[in-house]
Amino acid sequence: MSTTGKRLRKLREKKGLTLRKAAMQADVDVAILSKMERGERKLTKELILKLAEMYNENPDELIIGFLGEKVINELENEEFGMEALKVAEKQLKHIKKQ
Repeated sequence: MSTTGKRLRKLREKKGLTLRKAAMQADVDVAILSKMERGERKLTKELILKLAEMYNENPDELIIGFLGEKVINELENEEFGMEALKVAEKQLKHIKKQ
């Protein structure tokens, strides 16, 4: 299960929403939202933003976790994953300075 998915489920439950009601409000299929919460289907940034708004949560932490998970999914089985991550960090810092 993805950390972001777990977090979204906890937020939904804290808000007192059933899976069905949250899915209806977010305009997504119940089965799909369930799979996303369990990490069996990929979340989207758009849905995370919508759910954060529904749950009255600041989306920044959720988006940061989501992006981190995307990076991990790409690099976790790569022999040079850590080295690639370091190079990407340097490149991203350079891009942000421009």
